[in-house]
Amino acid sequence: MTDQTSNQMWGGRFAAGPDAIMEAINASIGYDQRMAAQDIAGSRAHAAMLAATGVISDSDAEAIREGLLTVLSEIEGGTFQFSTALEDIHMNVEARLKEVIGEPAGRLHTGRSRNDQVATDFKLWVRDQLDAAEAGMLALIRALLSQAEAGADWVMPGFTHLQTAQPVTWGHHMMAYVEMFGRDLSRVRDARARMNESPLGAAALAGTSFPIDREMTASALGFDRPAANSLDAVSDRDFALEFLSTASICAMHLSRFAEELVIWSSAQFRFVTLSDRFSTGSSIMPQKKNPDAAELIRAKVGRIFGANTALMMVMKGLPLAYSKDMQEDKEQVFDAADNWMLALAAMEGMVKDMTGNRESLAAAAGSGFSTATDLADWMVRVLKVPFRDAHHVTGTLVAMAESRGCDLPDLSLDDMQGVHAGITADIFTVLGVENSVNSRMSYGGTAPAQVRAQVARWQALLAD
Repeated sequence: MTDQTSNQMWGGRFAAGPDAIMEAINASIGYDQRMAAQDIAGSRAHAAMLAATGVISDSDAEAIREGLLTVLSEIEGGTFQFSTALEDIHMNVEARLKEVIGEPAGRLHTGRSRNDQVATDFKLWVRDQLDAAEAGMLALIRALLSQAEAGADWVMPGFTHLQTAQPVTWGHHMMAYVEMFGRDLSRVRDARARMNESPLGAAALAGTSFPIDREMTASALGFDRPAANSLDAVSDRDFALEFLSTASICAMHLSRFAEELVIWSSAQFRFVTLSDRFSTGSSIMPQKKNPDAAELIRAKVGRIFGANTALMMVMKGLPLAYSKDMQEDKEQVFDAADNWMLALAAMEGMVKDMTGNRESLAAAAGSGFSTATDLADWMVRVLKVPFRDAHHVTGTLVAMAESRGCDLPDLSLDDMQGVHAGITADIFTVLGVENSVNSRMSYGGTAPAQVRAQVARWQALLAD
């Protein structure tokens, strides 16, 4: 086969043939350069430990330390020249370090491998993202608490199947999302604690014969301890999978809330007004105010779910220890992290800026026979009627009101007694939406007093 034929087969992008294809598929520097700061931090800790244990001289360690700081400043300043021929961030940094300090650079890699190096870098990067996610969630939870506190006694319809069910309070609805994101927060904290073991010093897979001090490097990098098994240390990507799993659940919660904001901000609902900062107009319809930020949050869950599934597929069939397949772990996590952080920030901004339309909420709260359950409950509590019988009587009264085009409180006492003779005028004390929500005093219920108690509980938790 001629070179020309070969090049046509490989395609114009790879005019140099198979060597160019191998370089392209093998190189990760196009994306793993995002871990430059973590890579240099790990190398600095490793060099200091090598000197402390006598593996390298103090002078070599000092040259390495200064050289790494020079490389980091070049990367942060945008003057560093990354090379795909050097494959990854580790080799790019080490090659430049040699140019800067010469021979001592060759001693940096003593007692470690790219296998434990990349696991360490990646863990450090993911740990930073978990910290950022925690900060984003705390900001969002605080924004929700402010909304809940301000609207603790605002009535609105509660829904099941997107059909009016029972009246609730605006504050209660906001606090439902506080609980959701509170669970996400606990998952982030759990994941961070579980992942905080250092792979550095596991070397390629079996540890090293050099007298290294893994406790020292673990402590220097903020890990709780070194990973206890060298095979597992270089093979493990559970921390990345747990990051993506946690991100997926949180993104699902963000998407559910985004969906409600899209519905609530519509002309048909008018429950909320979103600020101009998180809305856009139409190119041809001047009356439109589109909830684009909410819609984009709703869409981003697909990218995050996809990253989770993709990394599961990468890892599911790999034998111990390291396989090159694991190079495919980072792009998924990087993309998911970017979109998760953006979605958290956008939702926090929307919640801080949005205005609940109290009048529209209250008008909708009493529609759809939302106090029917209160009528049935009253019959059980006051008349001692079995609930199933009370349910039947209430259904009959709902049908009557529906046929007349009115709501339950608009029926007369005679109308109600015509269905069940035991009903008294006291029934009207429970049928109003305000009475309904005020009566829901069970722990975790929608009564304003309960909402305020939950707001105070969360404020105390966040203050600790």
